[in-house]
Amino acid sequence: MTGSLQIKNGKYQIVLNLTDENGKRKQKWISTGLEVKGNKRNAEKLLREKLEEYEDHQIINSDIMFHNYLVHWLDCVKNNIDIITYQSYSSIVNSHIIPYFKTNPCRLSKLNREVIQEYIDFKAANGRLDGKGGLAPKTIREQKLIIQLASKEAIKEKLISVNPCEFVKVPKAVKREATFYNQKELEKLFQKSKNEKLYPLIYMTVIYGLRRSEVLGLKWDSVNFQSKTVTIKHTVVRHNSVVRKDTTKTASSYRIYPMDDEVENLLLRIKCSEEINRKTFGDCYIENDYIFKWENGVPYNPDYITSKFSKILKHNDLPHIRFHDLRHSCASLLIAKGFSLKDIQDWLGHADFSTTANFYAHLDIGRKKSIAQSMSNSFSDLC
Repeated sequence: MTGSLQIKNGKYQIVLNLTDENGKRKQKWISTGLEVKGNKRNAEKLLREKLEEYEDHQIINSDIMFHNYLVHWLDCVKNNIDIITYQSYSSIVNSHIIPYFKTNPCRLSKLNREVIQEYIDFKAANGRLDGKGGLAPKTIREQKLIIQLASKEAIKEKLISVNPCEFVKVPKAVKREATFYNQKELEKLFQKSKNEKLYPLIYMTVIYGLRRSEVLGLKWDSVNFQSKTVTIKHTVVRHNSVVRKDTTKTASSYRIYPMDDEVENLLLRIKCSEEINRKTFGDCYIENDYIFKWENGVPYNPDYITSKFSKILKHNDLPHIRFHDLRHSCASLLIAKGFSLKDIQDWLGHADFSTTANFYAHLDIGRKKSIAQSMSNSFSDLC
């Protein structure tokens, strides 16, 4: 951006050469209020300050189109949120929201509840990118959240005065019951996959009820053979790219598990194989501290685990479940063995008890029946 000082009526005026949202160049005159005599340095300082200010924000000083403002908003939040969250926001904005508002243009100043409701209703009916119907309620709620956050930023920047997302209605979330294997099905899974390279990973996922990101994030510094513990403190996540982090999903996701003999033996065998592979590949071996990886040291890609697990089930004629459903299988097994929902919350690392209850309360009916029968027996003589 360029600018200059001009004199009008004996005072300095700042003239900025701006570009509007359509790429057209225009001039903006700003009065400094400074008399010409003796104020040249002060006027030059004001010019530099205005150039810096408008360099960062020139696009939002005009009546910007909403889809252009979203690009600005993403740039604003990029360094203030988790990288996975940013990738998720960016993907939704660029795949859904921006294309819609390019086709149905709306200026930020004209964005209101009706416009956003039309967007939500459209996505509910026709939002899938493959053209096969509408988006799931959860996905639509995520998109409304992004529009709401972008609107809050616009309010903070004093571009709009109210959040247009207020009173926008979104489809009700459909409660999905957890899919899982029972104990016999898990035993069959272990038997059929015993000779698979992924067996140790599958076994540990079930025993500890791990998320995919957590089992792939296991490093040797997570394992203490002396105290016989396994600590969940690293994660590997894929969205637009694979992101490896030395943090867990939430503070409650950081947890320490006891290591039984079976897990210890599995890990010791992996460690032994790793040493052999290191010697075999020599300088070509990729050094890292991750436990689950290829023979050359490259850590597994999250997508590979999902795909390979599905193939193992299909090859062995096992009922189809998602890899994440192994975590649900762990929870269902704990309930069957009489552990409370609070125990399961701690074991799985749920931040909120309601998360555990919403998923697994219906599986706890057996224990409730026992309580009801016990209460009834206490007063049986009165009936």
